[in-house]
Amino acid sequence: MEIGFDNKLYQKVQGEKIKERIKMFDNKLYLEFGGKIYDDYHASRVLPGFMPDEKINLLKQFKDDLEVICCINAGDIEKSKIRADYGISYELDLLKLIENLQKLEIQVNSVVVTRYNDNINISHLEKILKERKIKLYKHRPTPGYPNDVETIVSEKGYGLNPYIETTKKLVVVTAPGPNSGKLGTCLSQLYHEYKKGVKAGYAKFETFPIWNLSLMHPANIAYEAATADLNDVNMIDPFHLETYGENATNYNRDISTFPILKNILLKITGKEIYKSPTDMGVNMIKACIVNNDVIEQAAKDEIIRRYYNILCDNKQGIAKNEAVEKIKSLMDKLELTLDDREIAKYALKKSEEKNTNVIAIKLNDGKIYTGKESELLSASSACIINAIKGMTKIPDEQFLLSPQVLDGIFRLKKNTSYNTSYFLSLPEVLIALSICSITNPIIDKAIKSFDNLRGCEAHASYIIEKSELNVLKNFGINLTCEPKM
Repeated sequence: MEIGFDNKLYQKVQGEKIKERIKMFDNKLYLEFGGKIYDDYHASRVLPGFMPDEKINLLKQFKDDLEVICCINAGDIEKSKIRADYGISYELDLLKLIENLQKLEIQVNSVVVTRYNDNINISHLEKILKERKIKLYKHRPTPGYPNDVETIVSEKGYGLNPYIETTKKLVVVTAPGPNSGKLGTCLSQLYHEYKKGVKAGYAKFETFPIWNLSLMHPANIAYEAATADLNDVNMIDPFHLETYGENATNYNRDISTFPILKNILLKITGKEIYKSPTDMGVNMIKACIVNNDVIEQAAKDEIIRRYYNILCDNKQGIAKNEAVEKIKSLMDKLELTLDDREIAKYALKKSEEKNTNVIAIKLNDGKIYTGKESELLSASSACIINAIKGMTKIPDEQFLLSPQVLDGIFRLKKNTSYNTSYFLSLPEVLIALSICSITNPIIDKAIKSFDNLRGCEAHASYIIEKSELNVLKNFGINLTCEPKM
């Protein structure tokens, strides 16, 4: 894989930028942390060289001076809202986030349930957090928000929220998803800090959009594609342009709320801190792009993948037509079509030739392997077996799966009434491989090659069943599917 982003440089310059922002205030900064704090695979795909856990590594620089406040919207708990990328609830993702931070010895201060009211049952979360000795705070909707600044910045507004005791220079406020109340929590804390005589500051950490790349840069357009369901729109920051005479890329929600935020900050602090929403950010991504051509191509590839994904979601009734049209318009801006995805064309050609479901995968060395659906294996299973055989130079005629193990699995499947097909799915193949590896060292070698699948491009001629899709995602394969059931 060609590298377009210098992650070592990023750790240095991004860390320095945050330290610089802390010093702007009373040596205390509330940093609203947007996007994924770890496992940021979108960024790693769009910025080859950016590691999925880059932001966690960045925070580890501040470990001794850092604590984290986690926010979750009470409505997301009530509705058991599911994260589409992980397939788990926001509540479970919150607990996973806390556990991961604690493993890295990053202090988790507390959890704030935002937009809380007495009709919402959060007893399950309260019990778990109590067992883990993590404080829980409840913030109700702020009276007067967003326009009545006099009420918002008063004892009748932010003053009604309990103050969260913090002791570190850097307080990162993060959440498992959007609209979780991170900004409101930061502003509430600032209100209480100033009441206590602490002139703390606020800043925003976002990876995308990249403010000092053009509106039409593929990396910024890829961000719009990734947030098509939220209807985010990249825009030139008019406040930044008017103040500094230079274009800066921001997005509609930050731009529309800036006048309100500016007035609230002015009321809390008594002075104008930021002149534009771009000023609030600390994004240093552009400074670490070392090959723009690589970044542009990676971003274009991501936009096409997003389009395939939204087509499949729409086919299954998950995504709205508007989201499909949004990404299609972004493709048109860059003159991209589905024909630009070479692995998709290859898979469809093979599917037509064999008259069955097919998956094709292109390995990092450029070799392509395919798998077709048969009485024995699903297309995913066949493709992965063929790929790992190719990577480890295991002869094609050599069996990886023991006939005795297969016979036992098939007999079990045939006796299970709800199964309509008897071929082995990918999760079943992985279990069978694990069993067979105990007595066959060649299989153990094949299993160890799974790491080499990360970042490989693949395409299926049909919409893959969810359990197989999750396995392929966990392998880090950039999979797209034809929008066919």
